[in-house]
Amino acid sequence: MPQPALLAISHGTASPAGQAAVAALVDAVARRLPDVTVRLGHVDVQQPDVAASLASLPDDQPVVIVPLLLSAGYHVRIDLKEQSSHRSDVIIADALGPDARLVDVLVARLAPLEPVADDRIVLAVAGSSDERANDDCRATAAMLAERLGRPVDVGFLAATEPRLGAAVGRTRAAASGRVVVANYLLAPGYFHDLAVRLAGGAPVARPLLDDDEPAASLVELVADRYRAAVR
Repeated sequence: MPQPALLAISHGTASPAGQAAVAALVDAVARRLPDVTVRLGHVDVQQPDVAASLASLPDDQPVVIVPLLLSAGYHVRIDLKEQSSHRSDVIIADALGPDARLVDVLVARLAPLEPVADDRIVLAVAGSSDERANDDCRATAAMLAERLGRPVDVGFLAATEPRLGAAVGRTRAAASGRVVVANYLLAPGYFHDLAVRLAGGAPVARPLLDDDEPAASLVELVADRYRAAVR
């Protein structure tokens, strides 16, 4: 049997900066797994979509879809299954989060904002209609709080409450220092821009991927999701 291909599926974005950041991650994964065919596709917004991405691979080559998504919401549980159901040799790996390596990157992105002891942290997350995905994000916030040794509140950008603006306002009212927004978004794009607008002037950390080299821990996380699915 041929070595399974790794089909990395992102949400997709209209942002050229976001597109470049995600592509850089997938290029780094391909370098990390030189014996594996690695492709990038998208579940929404961009092309190639899942169907076109699968069609570009040989019919006799099994495929592991690795969702480049931070939690297991509708896209992972429904869309990817439906869009790959015409092939029996496709395995869908776990979403990227929650995972301690994502927390590593969140901490690194917070560092340039120099939060001090009196500052309070709010974690900006996209939000989902699937409450299980929101619980995944709350779990990440708890992991970040444990790592930082301070409370971390959660503010959602869509689909559920509290919205980021309300979370920042509530936290600011209780804080003696600044409110600093940690950014649990994969790459620049619409939701990052929305987070900056809703933060009410609070400093917002960079997303997990940006115009610098992808963190080695993120590259290894994607590779590990692939390896676990193959096993």
